[in-house]
Amino acid sequence: MGVNDEMVVHSGGCHCKRIRWEVEAASSVIAWDCNCSNCSMRGNTHFTVPSKHFKLLGDSDDFISTYTFGTHTAKHTFCKVCGITSFYHSRSTPDGVSVSFRCVDPGTLDHVQIIKFDGTNWEQAHHHLTQN
Repeated sequence: MGVNDEMVVHSGGCHCKRIRWEVEAASSVIAWDCNCSNCSMRGNTHFTVPSKHFKLLGDSDDFISTYTFGTHTAKHTFCKVCGITSFYHSRSTPDGVSVSFRCVDPGTLDHVQIIKFDGTNWEQAHHHLTQN
């Protein structure tokens, strides 16, 4: 994966800190910079982990709103108060959680490799990605 594959617990959340979570992932991650209409407007660059490695904390669920469009497979979550999407459930990995790497608290991510993903042409890009 990269510089350091050690698994660590990352903490993070939204801007106003009403949504807080922990995620177990490597200290070196690959983040996807998607250009689909939603991700490009939000500036979302994310890495994905299995759902079992993601845990919402406290009363975070009370502050989450969800937006869907197109196939309604992806669940774009955001904070009802500050509007930040700190995580969501992606179309390409419905059994995982995609975490916005910029929403991870400082100190646990050693390295982030950013890869461009052509979400504007999702079907073609996803097919190409799964064939390699």
